[in-house]
Amino acid sequence: MRPSPPPDPSPAADPARIEVALGERAYPVLIGPGVRHRLPAEIARVGARRVVVVSARPPEWTPDPGVPHRVVPARDGEHDKTLATVERLCRAFADFGLTRTDAVVSCGGGTTTDVVGLAAGLYHRGIAVIHLPTTLLAQVDASVGGKTAVNLQEGKNLVGVYWQPRAVLCDTEHLTTLPERERRNGYGEIARAHFIGAGDLRGRPVAEQIAACVALKARVVAADERDSGLRHILNYGHTLGHALEVATGFRLRHGEAVGVGTAFAGRLAGLLGRIDPARVAEHHEVVTGYGLDPTLPSDVDHDELIALMRRDKKATSGLSFVLDGPTGPELVPDVPEPTVRTALV
Repeated sequence: MRPSPPPDPSPAADPARIEVALGERAYPVLIGPGVRHRLPAEIARVGARRVVVVSARPPEWTPDPGVPHRVVPARDGEHDKTLATVERLCRAFADFGLTRTDAVVSCGGGTTTDVVGLAAGLYHRGIAVIHLPTTLLAQVDASVGGKTAVNLQEGKNLVGVYWQPRAVLCDTEHLTTLPERERRNGYGEIARAHFIGAGDLRGRPVAEQIAACVALKARVVAADERDSGLRHILNYGHTLGHALEVATGFRLRHGEAVGVGTAFAGRLAGLLGRIDPARVAEHHEVVTGYGLDPTLPSDVDHDELIALMRRDKKATSGLSFVLDGPTGPELVPDVPEPTVRTALV
């Protein structure tokens, strides 16, 4: 079923604005209804003369950048999150004659912002990119922070670069086009944000939930852009989550898998004596409170999950997880495998 026609093209009045403070590479994240119509102003600010718009959305939901441009169709989904897709996009950029003074725009979910961001970071060794994330998951997390990556058969997000966008436009009108499962999928990232400093966002309006998550991520990225310390906390629930995505052939979507991973992180922290039973229970309550299933699928092989988690990007010393504790979340290396298996219930 095609989404309903978009509202009249009038820019949002006074959208929420959050700055990702990275010095000369700082950029705004705008959140609110209609902010996609601010794209021409952001393109003018960047100074691009030509633009390629990579869009996983119908033409009526793909905004005009206001300069000569080409629209390249894309598909959201992990199966297109590959180096082959990056090559296809870069060849489209070259065919349209993009130079270093031009720009690329992504319009789609988190897999689209990841792939387009990586292609932009590699083409001509870096070209300006602006993200228009259209799913809740992409708006609260994937489009902000400059991490770009694609998957290999061996695991999630194993090939990528850091490439910060020049602006992110989170138009909440896009969320009205989402099927219920995709909307709920985004709450996996909001659930994990509960345990890394965003606070309890249950019951708040969606624009406030997005803004709170983006503000948290902006603070963390400004303090640790290249994931050398503090930024590890953003991976709360993701070590098992990424393994589950691969092990299920992406039957579980990213946010759904992160929800399971967040509940698991609570159990594991409890088994290690880092948090008390009430805090363990809170993990379960928060995940289910967002309408997500916190339980591990019964058909996944635990040996496969362990092997996948050992290949996680953070696993520089044995099985490593971001876990809650007395001083808050932190990366915990060398977690004993038997304890991990016990928590995989």
